[in-house]
Amino acid sequence: MDFLQQFHLTGFEWALVALTALALGLSKTGLGGLGTLFIPVMAHIFGGKASAGIVLPMLVMADVFAVAYYRRHADWSVLLKLLPWAFVGIVIGTVTSQHIDDAAFKQIMGIIIVLSVVIMIWQETRTEHLIPSHWAFSALMGLAAGYTTMVGNLAGAVTALYLLSMRLPKNNFIGTGAWFYLAINCFKVPFHIFSWETISWESFKLDLAMFPFIAVGALLGIVITKRLSERVYRKFIIGMTLATVLLLFL
Repeated sequence: MDFLQQFHLTGFEWALVALTALALGLSKTGLGGLGTLFIPVMAHIFGGKASAGIVLPMLVMADVFAVAYYRRHADWSVLLKLLPWAFVGIVIGTVTSQHIDDAAFKQIMGIIIVLSVVIMIWQETRTEHLIPSHWAFSALMGLAAGYTTMVGNLAGAVTALYLLSMRLPKNNFIGTGAWFYLAINCFKVPFHIFSWETISWESFKLDLAMFPFIAVGALLGIVITKRLSERVYRKFIIGMTLATVLLLFL
């Protein structure tokens, strides 16, 4: 793998890239949020936009594992309410990304996600659970998910909060999310290749080198998630979302 030398990374940095690939596999097959925690690490190593182009093919690989295992558990009524708006959000993010201050964007998103998590925790403590049914809620969350996945790789936090608010069981939560992420990540690829020019053959070869770590992470995610109860799993997702917010502010 002589081509990997062109990235001029230290052994420690390569270890972080491999750990990121492992975390992405884990997050896609159940342990949502783990991959998001490593997005800032990749941005630090490769730079913001360049890292987005390197991470995206890894995400697609991990998404394929998730869909292959959880494909029958998707709630299509929920998915189809969210997906069209997410596509619109991706287009808006592609067009406007160069005019947004990165620090301000992260602070605004952090505040929005914190408020959402507070509402989610409040719902968890209620004995009577209300499921948002108005189309405007799905539209707003879909736009936010699409926009944030293109600009800041933060769709995981937004989507998790939406799916949790739908009160989906664990497997349906993962299955619905798996199809959603595969669709939006594949939709983003042409924009990265032709508009941002962040995906090249060389960067893709790096992604292929990380495939074994993604595969191991995906298999581990399936095994670990099976052992988590519905209640513990919901708390885990909320906790990982809060951890994402802390990373934003830090």
